Amino acid sequence: MAKVKRMDKIREAGADELQAQQKELSEQIFRLRFQLTTGQAEALKRLRDSKKDLARVKTLLRAQELSAAPRDAKTSVASRAASSSHVAGAAKKSASTKLRSHSKGKA
Repeated sequence: MAKVKRMDKIREAGADELQAQQKELSEQIFRLRFQLTTGQAEALKRLRDSKKDLARVKTLLRAQELSAAPRDAKTSVASRAASSSHVAGAAKKSASTKLRSHSKGKA
């Protein structure tokens, strides 16, 4: 029951509130890790809950990001294909340069 209320509260928050909550949860997780190393028993449960809350916040932020910038599927696929071919071409060029440099050194 508490998880449902917590999720509803997170869903109602705006983008700025979610960003602030994300930062706060990240800092809290950092502190809880230190408490865990000192052997405080309750830190483990709070750490798990904080990690789950952070995942929820990040999920909602990403969903808002995707809904705010809807794209045409064909355009995004074409742009991804073009960028991946560019990356593949750069990798191929880099590999051939490395091969030439190695063969020059051995000759």
